[in-house]
Amino acid sequence: MLMLHYALIVVGLVAMGWGFPAAHRLRRPLDIVAAVVVLAGLCCALLGALLVTVPGFFRG
Repeated sequence: MLMLHYALIVVGLVAMGWGFPAAHRLRRPLDIVAAVVVLAGLCCALLGALLVTVPGFFRG
């Protein structure tokens, strides 16, 4: 399960790494998609970091 949490961090960082330049490079409708990918990547990276540091956070 810990590997899944690390994978969330990696996927989030990769999504942000692609999305930041793509949001400025792509034309009008696709730049919004890139910006949403950046936001989703940030959420994935933060969730993965939370679950790595506090493994039972959502169990109560």
